[in-house]
Amino acid sequence: MKCPFCNQLENRVIDSRLSKDGHAIRRRRECSDCSRRFTTYEKVETTIPMVIKKDGRREQFDREKMKSGILKACQKRSVSIDEIERFVDDLERKIQEQGEREISSQELGERIMDYLHDLDDVAYVRFASVYRSFKDLKEFMAELQDLIHEDSKRRHKRDDK
Repeated sequence: MKCPFCNQLENRVIDSRLSKDGHAIRRRRECSDCSRRFTTYEKVETTIPMVIKKDGRREQFDREKMKSGILKACQKRSVSIDEIERFVDDLERKIQEQGEREISSQELGERIMDYLHDLDDVAYVRFASVYRSFKDLKEFMAELQDLIHEDSKRRHKRDDK
């Protein structure tokens, strides 16, 4: 493992433990040359499916691209990065467990929208407006009306209890 500070290859592991989610091993290392410490994670290498885009193109699943879209939707909202990371980890794991070689971008988008719908209405609308590419204001307003109607039903259920 190359030291991120001096690029030296010689280092030693000073501590190893299971990560919080149990899917990786966290290792603290110390560089033999500069004596600085850094952390690495060891994970099982798995096959990630190709993503089939709307136009039929296929591209490698990109966890960071997915996380970036969610972060943009959640910008200036009270959603923690840890919560987003947990969702992305969970979604990636579920995709791998399915064992499929390909997944449609539509399925990924729908799963993200389901998550955001339950998490934060504003983040959901932001993501949906980009993902669904509304053709006009009427389509956008119809989506907002559905969201307002669902929110109203949730409030009534809460008030009835």
